[in-house]
Amino acid sequence: MARETARKSAARLKRKAQREEKQTQNIHAPLPVTWRTATQKQAWQLLEKNLLTFLLGAAGSGKTFLAMAYAINAVLTKKCEKIVLTRPIVEAGEKLGYLPGSYGDKVNPYMQPLYDTLDVTLGSVGARRDFVNKSIVLAPLCYMRGRTFNNSICIFDEAQNATYPQLKLFLSRFGLDTQVIITGDPKQSDLYLSDVPLMNVVNRISDLSAVGVMKFQNKDVVRNPLVAEILDRL
Repeated sequence: MARETARKSAARLKRKAQREEKQTQNIHAPLPVTWRTATQKQAWQLLEKNLLTFLLGAAGSGKTFLAMAYAINAVLTKKCEKIVLTRPIVEAGEKLGYLPGSYGDKVNPYMQPLYDTLDVTLGSVGARRDFVNKSIVLAPLCYMRGRTFNNSICIFDEAQNATYPQLKLFLSRFGLDTQVIITGDPKQSDLYLSDVPLMNVVNRISDLSAVGVMKFQNKDVVRNPLVAEILDRL
């Protein structure tokens, strides 16, 4: 009797271990990524072979989505530990004043487009979402001085709204085993400068090894087709 009880207990423990192993494997499975344009596929290939990649051009062409999907895959497959998210805190032509709440409360509205990709790719709840959530690091530029990011994918979104010193600051945060992705549409800068600092930086360093630049055109827009037509006119 005691032997039979021990046998059943061992079988239960084995089944439990198998379930946990299967769940772990499911958590770390990479996202299936489907390219909607040839440019998106080329951009992904650049991400895979460069330490620093600029994704530039038309709004709605999937720049932010590609950057986030690439970073999420890197975390899920344990190629890196952290996803560092940065965006210039610049309002689009209207002033809302100081935002109430904690540090996270103030920053979250600016980061929402990045979180949207998490919702689309992983859903709002679940083991995979929880795993990736733990890897997210919010890094506003005002608190970045002196920091170094190791074993990370660092995403600088909407970089057309960054000043030259901010871009220089961000690009000097490289640590070991880290990649940087910078996205932006130089034609939609809220800085209202004749020369967008982002393009100044790109022109200065694009010929360095391990630096890739992908430029999206209006034809690459994957939102409503009317968006591409509007951008052509404006």
